[in-house]
Amino acid sequence: MAGHSQFKNIMFKKGAKDARRAKLFTKLAREITVAAKAGLPDPAMNPRLRLAVQNARAQSMSKDVIERAIKKAQGGDAESYEEVRYEGFGPGGVGIIVEALTDNRNRTAGEVRAAFTKNGGNLGETGVVSFMFARVGIVSYPADAGDAEAMLDAAIEAGADECESRPEGHEFVTSVESLNDVRAALEERFGEAESAKLVWRPQSLVAVEDEEVAASLLKLLDILEDNDDVQSVTANFEMSDEVIAAAAG
Repeated sequence: MAGHSQFKNIMFKKGAKDARRAKLFTKLAREITVAAKAGLPDPAMNPRLRLAVQNARAQSMSKDVIERAIKKAQGGDAESYEEVRYEGFGPGGVGIIVEALTDNRNRTAGEVRAAFTKNGGNLGETGVVSFMFARVGIVSYPADAGDAEAMLDAAIEAGADECESRPEGHEFVTSVESLNDVRAALEERFGEAESAKLVWRPQSLVAVEDEEVAASLLKLLDILEDNDDVQSVTANFEMSDEVIAAAAG
């Protein structure tokens, strides 16, 4: 057991605006449909579907919408989505991984490439930045689920690799293979997790201190995240609150 991790997994997330929330729901529903189509339509028998449904619930997606997404996978008219990963460098040499589900690979590749090119980045070949990240599972709980000591004990018992407790909540780090087992063990003790998912964990972070570079980087991440086909965007940067404020202003 590695104890408390000091890593900061940077994932550029959407705001709470209604339009963006609707777009988020569309992406969550797409993942549910793809997961159900790839395996059994029963979350109890399909680990990927289980995670997709759980993450949708964490975003307050209704049961009816979730069930419709699952049923869509069983219909003959369901779209065929392909999982694609793009990698490249953003302004300041920041490594960026983009994961997408698309029914038109050429369209999505063109849009992602254009976003990088127009905002000071450079889209590369698969593998050009992923070696700077580790693929891990993350199980998240709110801060009031327990204190740091209790969470660390639970992590050891559940077989998690690490547990990081911060004021905003607790994150249990697992291997890809043990994510579902760790999640199940933790849920027996603390109830349903806020989220449980596979993420790219930066091995090191790039400090972004220049305001113009920060503004370009944040704009690029925003455009990528706003793309309908993009499911997640992960980048290995750190930025002070002062630089973020200046870049946004």
